[in-house]
Amino acid sequence: MTLSFAVDDKGILPDRMIALLAADGGILSENQFVPDQIQPASLDLRLGEVAFRVRASFLPGRTTVAQRIDELKLHEISLSDGAVLETGCVYIVPLLESLALPDDISAAANPKSSTGRLDVFTRVIADETRGFDRIAGGYHGPLYAEISPRTFPVLVREGSRLSQIRFRRGQALLDANALRALHARERLVDAENADLSEGVAVSVDLSGLGPGGLVGYRAKRHTGLIDVERRGGYTVADYWEPMHARPDKSLILDPNEFYILASKEAVQVPPDYAAEMVPFDPLVGEFRVHYAG
Repeated sequence: MTLSFAVDDKGILPDRMIALLAADGGILSENQFVPDQIQPASLDLRLGEVAFRVRASFLPGRTTVAQRIDELKLHEISLSDGAVLETGCVYIVPLLESLALPDDISAAANPKSSTGRLDVFTRVIADETRGFDRIAGGYHGPLYAEISPRTFPVLVREGSRLSQIRFRRGQALLDANALRALHARERLVDAENADLSEGVAVSVDLSGLGPGGLVGYRAKRHTGLIDVERRGGYTVADYWEPMHARPDKSLILDPNEFYILASKEAVQVPPDYAAEMVPFDPLVGEFRVHYAG
């Protein structure tokens, strides 16, 4: 069975179509996919066997990523047996997956949520591109991850998954009218007067959760390293300081600190849809969730 579409089909490819795209040669990999690598609407991307420490972040522009690495690299680090990526450094890692996309299929990448919670800045680069995390339809070539740990040093290895990629056909982003219709059917957010004008509005909750009035956590600056493959194996208090509600329900954020804060709204993503959160007005703690069908 091969991947096929009706003329007016558009949207994010679900897991079964991602599998068909791979079977058709649109997604190539140096190793076989692991069982849970294909997610409901995305594909996890795996690090390759070597990381290049580079002087600075870059975009390839009219050249290949490999050419830019040769110009900017400081040294190479083998990931075969695991290696520590230090805070404040920038690394480029060739990924095990590459693409040979049809002309009508484009792709967008983003960090996995577990990566974001560790304050590991990562984005995907492709050859001869002028933007991060965006791959045009018809792209044939390798993929690379730019990785820069900001708060915690992290232990990674070949096969570690820090990023994910979604595939789409056509323009799939839901406009305000489509969002309102979907919200009426599925109730996307639990707010009584939901703001759906430019995505679903999500704000920070500073009133406090539970008896202790918890509003979130601030990362500690001097900690041990974190193995990204070790899930649920660390004590929260070793890495995070709890933050509690103030009487005036305000919060002052210190520069260069990393916070995880609770949202006031609960949001759901219905089956067959994808969503991403983007900053809308960070100064007042508001974000928007953009839905794609």
